[in-house]
Amino acid sequence: MLPERLDATYIAEDGAKHRPIMLHRAIFGSYERFIGILIEHYAGKFPLWLAPVQAVVTTIVSDADDYAKQVASRLEAAGIRIETDLRNEKINYKVREHSLKKVPLLLVVGKREAEEGTVAIRRLGSEERQLVMSVDEAIAMIAEEAIPPDLKR
Repeated sequence: MLPERLDATYIAEDGAKHRPIMLHRAIFGSYERFIGILIEHYAGKFPLWLAPVQAVVTTIVSDADDYAKQVASRLEAAGIRIETDLRNEKINYKVREHSLKKVPLLLVVGKREAEEGTVAIRRLGSEERQLVMSVDEAIAMIAEEAIPPDLKR
């Protein structure tokens, strides 16, 4: 259909004009449409296993920066896709910003968490109070939830 609409022709070996045959493959177009459908279906709020950034480790005070880096490196070693937010901003601002980015989990650390070896976990869209647990428990929970459904046993 397209060669006719474009009035496409070529001169063949016999010297005559011929209409070309066009083959169309939409490998990337199909992939892009599929990603668009996923984004629309989840309204950008991907489940943990599918989210590009699964968690953000952020601090309440700058005194906990080193602890936040330790937690982040342990999560990264466990295969979790994470980012750290060590900016000197109010925690409510950071929570709102990462909620708008639709990051599934926010791991908040402060002086108390650093002393106790814990993290406070906030889930995107959850009205529940934040969950406080040890770093090992948090890593185990997040790693389990980060497994795609087709790989779970």
